[in-house]
Amino acid sequence: MFTPSPAPTRPRVQPADASSLGWELWLITAATVALGVALRFYAPTSLWLDEALSVNIADLPPGDLLEALRRDGHPPLYYLVLHYWMSAVGAGDVAVRALSGVVSLAALPLMAVLGHRYAGRVGAVVALGLSASAPFMVRYATETRMYALVMLEVIVAWLLVDDLLRGRRPTWRVPALAVVTGAGLLTHYWVFFLAGATGVTLLAAARWGTGPLPRRALLAAAGLAGGLVVFAPWVPTFLEQMSATGTPWAPPLRPTSVAGLTLLDLGGGDLREGVLGAGLLSVVLLLGVFGRPGPDGVGVLVRLRTASAVRWPAFVGASALGIGSLVAVASGSTFATRYAAIVVPIVVVVATVGVCVVPSRVSRAVLYGAVCLLVLVGAAAEFRGERTQAAALAAVVDDHALPGSLVVYCPDQLGPGGHRVMPAGIRQVVYPTLGDPRFVDWVDYEERNASTDPAAVAEQVLELADGSDIYLVWNPHYRTFEGQCEELRDVLAAARPGTTTLEEVGSTYFEAAALTHVPAQP
Repeated sequence: MFTPSPAPTRPRVQPADASSLGWELWLITAATVALGVALRFYAPTSLWLDEALSVNIADLPPGDLLEALRRDGHPPLYYLVLHYWMSAVGAGDVAVRALSGVVSLAALPLMAVLGHRYAGRVGAVVALGLSASAPFMVRYATETRMYALVMLEVIVAWLLVDDLLRGRRPTWRVPALAVVTGAGLLTHYWVFFLAGATGVTLLAAARWGTGPLPRRALLAAAGLAGGLVVFAPWVPTFLEQMSATGTPWAPPLRPTSVAGLTLLDLGGGDLREGVLGAGLLSVVLLLGVFGRPGPDGVGVLVRLRTASAVRWPAFVGASALGIGSLVAVASGSTFATRYAAIVVPIVVVVATVGVCVVPSRVSRAVLYGAVCLLVLVGAAAEFRGERTQAAALAAVVDDHALPGSLVVYCPDQLGPGGHRVMPAGIRQVVYPTLGDPRFVDWVDYEERNASTDPAAVAEQVLELADGSDIYLVWNPHYRTFEGQCEELRDVLAAARPGTTTLEEVGSTYFEAAALTHVPAQP
């Protein structure tokens, strides 16, 4: 999040012909930005679980919203911002996703500023194009989730730390850094790992640095520490969440798996283009950390002992992911690659420097264009598949169901997305609680599911249906529900002959489900 760059006032990478940007870079950047901006507002699919759950929580009055987050496990800032955004622009799919799109657009010029600080005018243009095409930034610009906001907070905090390390006036920058740090912590808890790695690095610079650096590093560290003061009112809820919620939906991952999955998604995902993008991105990142222009502007020298401009940012980013993954393993939590949003700005800047160390204008343009093309193809491919099958299942229910029919979601994680698109006049509940489908209660989630008797719940469903049709939306592959949704279906089918499956679990959906019709009693 807040990566120190010891202090020069001039760019650290100066390619042989940096004074001449060249029409190639401008053309590639213009095309990349145009396509990247368009993709940030294109998401032709219904809201899936996390998005729908975010909207449902944000739709509550602020007091109820904060209470709901105790059972959800997230900090409050994004939900409060979304609450007031929805009050202003509405709660439709396009409207709620537009918040992330606008936030992601705001990050682009700031990324250009970071690129300029580390690699001059060429770096500004390259950073703009790479951030416009970055699959993480594109994907999470189209999701009603907090990750676009996390990336913007990281960028702003980085600029403030860099200003302080360059000796710029601390009067307002230290309190501003405290506010932005606190905002980051109140947006996503993985920011703790990045702030911690940065704080330790700054304290090391204060201890062993020379000249004005120690004092400047202490000022930046004080700004980071001030973020804890901003976060302090949320501490009681945070501790309660840590003790009762978690990530029961997936097992822990080894740090090596975290690194591999993150790199793959940074390159564009698991399609062939994404794999190629990840491979090329790896080369560019290595050039950024270990490369420098060769003598007389010929070739690139790669040295393990390097004075690269982005050596410390790269170290801080890698440390943050490493610490986070180790803590997750130790606490039994999992890792989702979206958590790597905390290091995406660092990756983009390191890649920018990697492109800029190539001294030949033509070679640099070819490398830059290839990276943009591959990652954009991977990012665009994300939109070929539906994120959720909920809308397709809702259309089938709409064709068959009578008013008063009962929809049951098994597991409850299918409820928020399904509830949003189901036809009016249909009653909806979730397994195992038979409660409100708009929310998921993550408190003691695994223990509650393990103690549930599917046959007993099936009897309650039959009683609740009171003879009406039942539509079971279910998926057998959710963790902590092993075998339960199948047993629920079988008990309902035994009680009401003629039960049929109307839709199978789709193979092209990120969030898929089957639809089984349990007919009304004669």
